[in-house]
Amino acid sequence: MSNIFRIGVLIAGFVFLYAPIAILAAMSFNASRLVSVWGGFSTKWYAALLENEPLIESTKISLAAAVLSAVIATFLGLLAAVALARFGAFRSRMLFFGAVHAPLVLPEVVLGLALLSCFVALGIGRGFATLVIGHVTLTMCFTTVALLSALRSCDLALEEAAMDLGATPLQAFALVALPQIAPAMASAFLLAFTLSLDDLVIASFATGPGATTLPMRIFSQVRLGVSPQINAISTLLLGLVALALGGSALVMQAGKRRGL
Repeated sequence: MSNIFRIGVLIAGFVFLYAPIAILAAMSFNASRLVSVWGGFSTKWYAALLENEPLIESTKISLAAAVLSAVIATFLGLLAAVALARFGAFRSRMLFFGAVHAPLVLPEVVLGLALLSCFVALGIGRGFATLVIGHVTLTMCFTTVALLSALRSCDLALEEAAMDLGATPLQAFALVALPQIAPAMASAFLLAFTLSLDDLVIASFATGPGATTLPMRIFSQVRLGVSPQINAISTLLLGLVALALGGSALVMQAGKRRGL
């Protein structure tokens, strides 16, 4: 296979994957109100977003839910990872392992329907709290995988040495293991944040009136037709997700350079 053919296949792959995103971002700077007709370069649709109260309110809800659910998912993922990595072969370990990782393979629509059935059965009204619970359920499995891998690569001899010097197991873990897995924790948090920010399916089942997320608002407006403002807010959302993923990659690389 010649190099020219390989490069051609590579370029075709990138075009197939990223051309729609590039077109969406370019059309967000379209001066024309018609998204299919290029009317010149303009940033007026980004300025118009500041006057769109429903989109701003949905953005606030999405960001608040993403931050809160990422914090909770990272904390719970850490606890689950510690149980799996440090507690040995306790009874029902495989059941616990499967329960924690099940959302990785479950279709989101099934998980969302299960959450909805649970909320209805328990008489819990849907809103911001149930939205956060749904996103924690979705993202906790990802944070557990990232933190479990980091914990397994930690040197247990260092913690044992700290306990030989008088530290309790909790102190040894906090002072020795936590600094080693700090980059993985930051990466897990950013991954959970982006997953929550992008989610549409789980939010559609878990949330209620007054807690409409940004992806839900965009989806509902797109059904009535694509507007330039939708292109602008979608481009901003893509940029935020790209920043979060880039930050996660930089944190992981910094950790590797420090030998963590």
